[in-house]
Amino acid sequence: MQYSSEAIERLVEMFSSLPSIGRKTAQRLTYYILRQDTQYVIDFSKALINLKENVKFCDTCFNYTEISPCPICASEKRDKTVLCVVAEPNDVLAIEKTNEFKGKYHILHGVLNPLEGISADDLKLKELIARLSDVKEVILAINPSIEGEVTIQYIAKLIKPLDVKVSRIASGIPIGSAIEYSDEATLSRALEARINVVF
Repeated sequence: MQYSSEAIERLVEMFSSLPSIGRKTAQRLTYYILRQDTQYVIDFSKALINLKENVKFCDTCFNYTEISPCPICASEKRDKTVLCVVAEPNDVLAIEKTNEFKGKYHILHGVLNPLEGISADDLKLKELIARLSDVKEVILAINPSIEGEVTIQYIAKLIKPLDVKVSRIASGIPIGSAIEYSDEATLSRALEARINVVF
């Protein structure tokens, strides 16, 4: 589509290069920005520059932070003997929303995927092993995709000789869904991870 302005076209292209943003959404965002006053656009651009200049990896868990160690790693209230391993920083946010996990985290920044050229050397696995001296349990909270399963198995084999308990989050049928629409792998995992009903 040809726009009447190269600046509009450029911003639509930039927005549509973001994950989950199609051209129509990119157009809406572009026209939204155009309708705002100049100060809003300046503040918006400063926020982007501030993000890029000040956010870095935590030296301990590799989550995004402005200070290292990050607030979770620095907290004395968190249980340092339990480490939750996740693939991406977004996973930490999802787990933290539950208010159930009180340990610390380690972010791999991906999963093993030979087809995409992602090997063990591309993940924060050496750093994970280096952190395990005071850890009693590692919880693997990685998506149950084929690549996630391969990564879980790889990490479990790495940790096994270190006398650290390795567990994984349960998976199964989501609340609100129907058994008849679940695939065989999901049903099988749900049956394996069944729990006792307490009255």
